[in-house]
Order: sequence, then structure tokens, then C-alpha cells
Amino acid sequence: MNGDGTTLWEVAVLDGGPADGLRVRVADRPGVVQVTCPCELDAPSSGVRVDALYVYRREPHGRGGSHGRGGSLRYGFDAASP
Repeated sequence: MNGDGTTLWEVAVLDGGPADGLRVRVADRPGVVQVTCPCELDAPSSGVRVDALYVYRREPHGRGGSHGRGGSLRYGFDAASP
């Protein structure tokens, strides 16, 4: 949040994985961003849906993270996450 109580939104770039290159707006720099992709079901279901889950972690400042000015906020794909 900004000092005036408003939420700070920033554009972040996702690196690697199924959402590589996607630009998203995030509030307050979360440490982790979760991306889901719908899966197709072989048979009709009664309201059940299945999504594949992918995790992206905020990259530290030394690897392209934002320093407040210049650089961009980046999240790298975490292949080890469920």
C-alpha cells in the first residue's frame, strides 16, 4: 500500500513455464503468483472442474527484480512446485 492507503499495482513479467512472457498486474508485490490452466475432462461432471497449477516466485533484485526505478518486476517459473 502507498502511504495514502491506496493499493500499489505494478506490471510484472512471468518467466518460463506455460505463461512465459505474460505480463500481469500485481498488488503489493506478492512473493508467489499462481497460474492455472483448465484441464479437459473425459466425461461430463456435475460441476467439477480440474485445473493445472503452476507457481511463479518473485525474482530477487539481483536477477532482474525491480529496484523501484528501472528494471521490471519479474516472477520466475518454479518447476519444483506442485
